[in-house]
Amino acid sequence: MGSCNPWASHRFSRRRRTDTYREEQIITTITVLVAGATGDLGQRIVRELLRRDAAVRVLTRPGSGTAHGIYGREDRVEIYEAAYTDRAALASALSGVDTVISAVSGARPVIVDAQRSLLAAAVEAGVARFIPSDYSADYRRVTPGSNRNFELRREFAAQLDAAPLRVTSVLNGAFTDMLTGQAPMILFKRRRVLFWSSPDQVLDFTTKDDVARFVALTALDEDAPRVVEIAGDRVTARSIARTMTELTETPFALQWAGTTTVLAAISRIGRHFSKDNDQAFPAWQGMQYFVSMFSGEAELQHVNNDRYGRQEWTSVRDVLEAHLKETTGDGRNRTIAHPGH
Repeated sequence: MGSCNPWASHRFSRRRRTDTYREEQIITTITVLVAGATGDLGQRIVRELLRRDAAVRVLTRPGSGTAHGIYGREDRVEIYEAAYTDRAALASALSGVDTVISAVSGARPVIVDAQRSLLAAAVEAGVARFIPSDYSADYRRVTPGSNRNFELRREFAAQLDAAPLRVTSVLNGAFTDMLTGQAPMILFKRRRVLFWSSPDQVLDFTTKDDVARFVALTALDEDAPRVVEIAGDRVTARSIARTMTELTETPFALQWAGTTTVLAAISRIGRHFSKDNDQAFPAWQGMQYFVSMFSGEAELQHVNNDRYGRQEWTSVRDVLEAHLKETTGDGRNRTIAHPGH
């Protein structure tokens, strides 16, 4: 890596984002190790790597049969067992590996501690490239202390930048499926779409499948820059309400839930009294994520979806439509209960 710090500004991303796609950028004759390969995103990344004929290794905990259950019959996948505290075992698993992709998920013991051990072993083994488990909105610009999970990624990023190997982070906004599950932004039964501060703040979303495809392409791209930003769709609370109205043929209204300043204060209180602070996604962390998104601090600034040529991206509308059809069969207004039910 060069002597400049790409995290100090966006100059690096701005310079590289306009590069034209070249077929020779993509090389498949490399070996990629995926950490966190038994997780939801990790499995999708492995699948995309195999589609591109890459040699794949997966890292799993000793004694865990999960990886063998998933990949045991796939002769193109090598399974290596190693604890993150076992430096020798990690180095052995990484011997001959060209690129490490981390898809681990968790709080400090995982995002900082485990990845730090993986990074040290990668350097020792002579690995050329490292893709950390970022896969988020732009955590580089958020106010310090406003988002714990972003702070952990920023802390590990400093260690990555000091390491003698090439690093590429993939930033993709939020995973789109959060709109149909864990995030209480769309109140399907009450026919409301919540927003904080402004209903017109741009929100970046990308599906896990689209992220996995792009991560695989990035792993095979010998010229990938320090940071690549993608967004499967860019929407607002207002446009989501309009989309839900069209899909259900039932009016969905915007509902102001307060300001991001108030939400940030509530999240701090929740964190103070929480007993699950070691979990990756406690309720207060979800509040912090909404603060980062609706304040605009985490909005992606240099989206480059076409780095590898034109891709098919899944829109927020696609995801919501599929969700409605899955829950009711046709996605129309009978899926929506009357307020109060």
